[in-house]
Amino acid sequence: MTDAPAAIDPAIAAMSFEEALAELEKIVQRLESGSAPLEESISIYERGAALKAHCEARLEQARLRVEKVVLSQGAAVGAEPADFS
Repeated sequence: MTDAPAAIDPAIAAMSFEEALAELEKIVQRLESGSAPLEESISIYERGAALKAHCEARLEQARLRVEKVVLSQGAAVGAEPADFS
């Protein structure tokens, strides 16, 4: 087994945060319904994991941009990062 990260699906990489989140929500609903066969559920879950990672990366990028703006105005960044795990 390798420790290298899986290649990012270009279609997911091109998505906005909102697009990825909307698709992720649909995936969660589909998986929670239990209507998909096992193999399809696994494929759906894998796509959901990739979408989750993409959303987290987009949120981190946004946080860093906001922090940069705040710091450029001479203000201190006083918020504690949220722990969503």
